[in-house]
Amino acid sequence: MTYYLGIDLGTTYVGAARLRDGRAEIITLGDRAAVVPSVLYFKDDGEVLTGGTAIRRGLTDPARVVREFKRRVGDSTPVMVGSSPYSPESLMAELLRWVVETVTAREGSAPAGVAVTHPANWGPYKTDVLAQAVRMAEVGPVTTLTEPEAAAIHYAFTERLEPGDVVAVYDLGGGTFDAAVLAKTAGGFELLGDAEGIDRLGGIDFDEAVFQHTLRWVGSSIQELDADDPNTLQAVARLREECVAAKEELSRDTDVSIPVLLPNVQTEVRLTRAEFEAMIRPAIGRTIDALRRALDGAGVTPEQISAVLLVGGSSRIPLIAQMVGAELGRPIAVDVHPKHAVALGAAIAAASGAQVAVPAPVAPEPDAEVAEPVPSADVAAAPLVTAPGSAVPAADRVPVPAGRQRPRWLMAAAGVAAGAVVLLGGFTLSRAGAGTGVVASTTTTEAAVAGGSTSTAPPGATTVPVGTVPPATTSTTSTSTTTTSTTTTVPVEEGLVVTIDAIEIADGAYSVAYSTNFDPLISTDPESHHIHFFFDTVAVGDAGVPGPGPWILYDSPAPFTGYSVADRPAGATQMCATAATSEHAVADPARFSCMELPDAG
Repeated sequence: MTYYLGIDLGTTYVGAARLRDGRAEIITLGDRAAVVPSVLYFKDDGEVLTGGTAIRRGLTDPARVVREFKRRVGDSTPVMVGSSPYSPESLMAELLRWVVETVTAREGSAPAGVAVTHPANWGPYKTDVLAQAVRMAEVGPVTTLTEPEAAAIHYAFTERLEPGDVVAVYDLGGGTFDAAVLAKTAGGFELLGDAEGIDRLGGIDFDEAVFQHTLRWVGSSIQELDADDPNTLQAVARLREECVAAKEELSRDTDVSIPVLLPNVQTEVRLTRAEFEAMIRPAIGRTIDALRRALDGAGVTPEQISAVLLVGGSSRIPLIAQMVGAELGRPIAVDVHPKHAVALGAAIAAASGAQVAVPAPVAPEPDAEVAEPVPSADVAAAPLVTAPGSAVPAADRVPVPAGRQRPRWLMAAAGVAAGAVVLLGGFTLSRAGAGTGVVASTTTTEAAVAGGSTSTAPPGATTVPVGTVPPATTSTTSTSTTTTSTTTTVPVEEGLVVTIDAIEIADGAYSVAYSTNFDPLISTDPESHHIHFFFDTVAVGDAGVPGPGPWILYDSPAPFTGYSVADRPAGATQMCATAATSEHAVADPARFSCMELPDAG
């Protein structure tokens, strides 16, 4: 049967989708997964292995494995694989040829048309290099289009869009970021202005941030490993995989434990969602800046956008929807399978390029679901999750300071291309856990906030939509050297008490001195408690799960410096604190402490 093939040649993963009889669906390329890693392994006899097979062979022979070559497209310097040089386009051709051959074998016939996507910010030179890769792959005529265009095409066939409707596409994949503004036309989509992008920013950089966080806690033990021991190489590769899994799990949970099973150390490293968000927040800030530039270049205001489409596997990170929604105040549309949206749109484009009639879209079922591992959707019924723009205060876009360099063999152990740059930087070792067991994460990260001031980001934070009911403050009033404190006073034996003792402004951030009648450090004790800090624009009962208000989890010694002066929401006059359970629920809404905020001067 006739079908059309769309291919998303991603930096970290490659995915494919077919359009047949008006139905677009993802094609399973791997043995157990729809997408496969964009990794190649070159055997001595010239055979090229792809995906998971290439990764496994590369564990013990990393010199013959190559990945992330999409980032090198347009670079005239060859990629060395073993002792042989390869151009980036020849590596792209190998991957493209493998995809088409794999799909042809499984479908029993070649596709009637093929469409391949590329980043929107690729200029004529890089798109010409891609055309060369297509010719080298010898897969027949291929239509090329930008990744945001493909995502918008898929969205248009899952949500009804009228000509003239404008959408913004925020595409954060494994290795690159794209931002584009497109208008629906009678015949498809028109790119408004210029697309913006960041060539070297994506999920692999977030993976590296988690890996560096883990190494920081392992400490000097990593320096003692034998870089020539195959068991060590495999153990480090497994640790990297655990770090990737931890990153993905933090999109569903608020904390994870990363098992460390190295030859000379066996332990677990705890990582909270807030710590991870602090690591990546500067990078997300850069992507939002790029999205803003795309809007400005298109001459479009946020109010003129129908929706912001979040696509790419990394867009599942909750912080992204929060920050984009807070910045633009527009509906955020997240596809159920955001990393497949580009391939699905490309398949539709392949048929459209062949002038094949594609059925008109119909409004999707609101509760429809698509099952893994092979997502599929009628062109008219792919479900989307739409979240309104949140009023969460704009987060500081803070660069994390660079730390010491790790041994290069640590990168080679995972098959990372030589010379790869980690955009998020390293991290300074503050304290390493000794022996085995859970390493309690209680460090802080010195950071420069917008405007050049500095603050200390707390290791634990959770943000949810803003509440509107201020806490009812009834209690005694005391005076500090800084400002006035309104505090609920209860006997120690009656419950957990947090008291704000003073608030000062230091380097553009609020420095909050406090005292408690309990140890606020989170530990392995499931009954442990910590502190939630929040502004008085939120009701006390809302400053935790399941309350809707924004709050910052804190489990480190005083002072608390997690809020900059710029974070103060309109109408806020006080900073407040209350005890919270290990599950982030407010322990007792009747017990809290608030203090008037000092004048920023």
